[in-house]
Amino acid sequence: MISKNRIKYIHSLEQKKHRKQEGVFVAEGPKLVGDLLPVMRCVYVAGVEEWVNDNSGRLPSDCAVDTVTEDELRKVSFLETPQKVLAVFSQPEYEAHIADVAKDNLCIALDDVQNPGNLGTIVRLADWFGIEHIFCSKGSADIYNPKTVQATMGGMARVKVHYVDLVEELDSAKDIHVYGTFLDGENMYSKTLSKNGVIIMGNEGRGVSAEVGAKVNERLYIPNYPEGSETSESLNVAIATAIVCAEFRRRG
Repeated sequence: MISKNRIKYIHSLEQKKHRKQEGVFVAEGPKLVGDLLPVMRCVYVAGVEEWVNDNSGRLPSDCAVDTVTEDELRKVSFLETPQKVLAVFSQPEYEAHIADVAKDNLCIALDDVQNPGNLGTIVRLADWFGIEHIFCSKGSADIYNPKTVQATMGGMARVKVHYVDLVEELDSAKDIHVYGTFLDGENMYSKTLSKNGVIIMGNEGRGVSAEVGAKVNERLYIPNYPEGSETSESLNVAIATAIVCAEFRRRG
């Protein structure tokens, strides 16, 4: 059974201001919740009896639990089709800087990527390619938006997302490879690529901003095929990120 107050509280977490105020976020489904349980603090669970019975031993002792029916779960779920369990987790706190991470590893920076689905997909891609840190400008989508959380497909359990002033971070990153994709960049497939550095991906509409672009010292271009033919104006930012990351890992 789930109370009306609990339903109201969970619905409020669809809004960023309430998530920030409470310091929590919502995740749904056995796979996603199962990935997050070992690495993030779970404070509440609404699950069908089967899920609760199978997973009660994995929940912290101070986690509030409501055993619910499918109909009750539907009342709180943000999904069209609820998936056995909804959980509320505390937002983790991470501390990292591009200068430290990019010195020995590959990381991603997002310059005002605003679509929640794109951000979630990029986190999922980073997880696939073994990239552990994503640095987002403060104007980027919120990683804790329910749509973003679901789109990560559990990747946020292993990929740390930081919100920073990108220009300041890049100013502090001396002698680091700073990659960005531009129409006037060098062909990515023929250019020498490093095993470490930061890959900057830009906003869906305008690409990398002038301020952040000025910090890029390695300009890349993803050529279309056959090169020079008439094609779409640009690639979706998540698709472009996948292409770039795949080429970096193919070389490395």
